[in-house]
Amino acid sequence: MMAANRFVQRANAMREELVSTRRDLHAHPELGFEEVRTAGIVAQRLTSLGLEVRTGVGKTGVVALLEGDHDGPTVLVRADMDALPILEDNDVPYRSQSDGRMHACGHDGHTAIGLGVAGMLAAEREKLHGRVKFVFQPAEEIAAGAAAMIADGALSDPRPDVTVGLHLWNSLPVGKLGVADGPMMAGSLTFVVRVRGKGAHAASPQHSADPVVAAAHVLTALQSIVSRNVDPFETIVISATTLRAGDAFNVIPEYAEFTGTVRYFKDAVCQLAVRRMEEVVTGVAQALGCTGELTVTHKSVPVVNNPDVGRRLRARFAEIVGAENLDMTIRTMGAEDVGLFMVDIPGMYFFVGAQDMTQDAYYAHHHPRFSVNEDALPLAAGLLATAVAEYVLPE
Repeated sequence: MMAANRFVQRANAMREELVSTRRDLHAHPELGFEEVRTAGIVAQRLTSLGLEVRTGVGKTGVVALLEGDHDGPTVLVRADMDALPILEDNDVPYRSQSDGRMHACGHDGHTAIGLGVAGMLAAEREKLHGRVKFVFQPAEEIAAGAAAMIADGALSDPRPDVTVGLHLWNSLPVGKLGVADGPMMAGSLTFVVRVRGKGAHAASPQHSADPVVAAAHVLTALQSIVSRNVDPFETIVISATTLRAGDAFNVIPEYAEFTGTVRYFKDAVCQLAVRRMEEVVTGVAQALGCTGELTVTHKSVPVVNNPDVGRRLRARFAEIVGAENLDMTIRTMGAEDVGLFMVDIPGMYFFVGAQDMTQDAYYAHHHPRFSVNEDALPLAAGLLATAVAEYVLPE
């Protein structure tokens, strides 16, 4: 029996355990750097498997090492644990018990899958050629957990030779995989634009340097960067998402402020966009008698799949779901800080279809009625275990 099918069969046999774990975590969501209960469950389960476990890595992260009996490479398996500040609107027995917090992106499933993979591989310890480093990461949703864990040594002693991970993707049906090479999730940054002018009575605008009007022109001008400065064959998004100015209807305020995000696949394109943003903010504001200031905070780097790793793993995945179900075109401008684990370590991060056909409509990631098809859990666990086995379980 091929290793790929062997792990899928094992994962299918542990479906009840995977679902139970996922539902328990779903009912008890924790926000970034608050994953105390979740991390405790993860650490206890991994310790019971005989793994060497470190807790408190990057505040609430967990790192566990499964050492094989034979020499070989180190494979990092990453799963994220945090939830979102969303009030759940699903009517299910395992609905969130924490008002205003919800697993609305599938991280409850990712944690359950990671634990399932650890169990399957721990049972093969004597056959492992190398080792597996399991990284259960906090604070992915605020793009801070990966950096915190790396700063605490998650990539050291030993340093991984390859990184693998997955994301349950509820816009794809179960059985379909997103397995693109190259950039497949965007890097992200946040920005704040502050426009300062001169306040006045709203009835006497001639005495003002109106920052509201200036901010509106700045915001509109920023939209020209993608359409007029970036090569049409490149991909980038600039979105302003909040706007704030003044407190009274009859007062022109002293300043206005708006914030937003930039999503990109290539560093050079991002650098071009930020340079043009600085020029637009200062130039347009100045032309309207105000001053403009841009503050940029880099949050995550693009998730870039290594083609050599992808080639090896797609061959295995085809044995499980069929080559016709491997989609190399799926990319998203959504961001994921798993990319930091892959900056100079070859790896692959892939999407596993988890569309819930029992819902009355499609509800995307981060929606109050987000859900996943739990049939995807054993398939995902089998796929991820197969990906690791490709490197540490020679046939």
